[in-house]
Amino acid sequence: MSTRTFRVTVRGFFDGLTAEQHAELTAAAPEHDVLRASFTTEGNLSYELAARNSFTFRFLDSGEAEEDILEATARAELAAESWLTERGYGFKRLRSSGEDLSLAKQSKRQRQAAARANSSTPGAR
Repeated sequence: MSTRTFRVTVRGFFDGLTAEQHAELTAAAPEHDVLRASFTTEGNLSYELAARNSFTFRFLDSGEAEEDILEATARAELAAESWLTERGYGFKRLRSSGEDLSLAKQSKRQRQAAARANSSTPGAR
């Protein structure tokens, strides 16, 4: 059985931040800019407090079967909750979504690259 890669996104809102916590997050904001966001196994946090109180965690996980995405999503949400709770940040309205990359549609460029790779492989014709 092949390993499936899952991308899980956990979104929510900061809630009841103290002035000190808000200042702390604002100071760390360049490290959590959406332009630096990526999916990682440990989770990548992005937010922009100047615009809104929302945040996004991006997680990369894997499993053997399509159903494993449910467990991956639950792990990601728990990891996000733990990260926020350990730092004392209040949060609300967490929602999670997962994507199985083996089932994702390929873009036109991806299909063209795959076709080129197949046609250049000896014996592929």
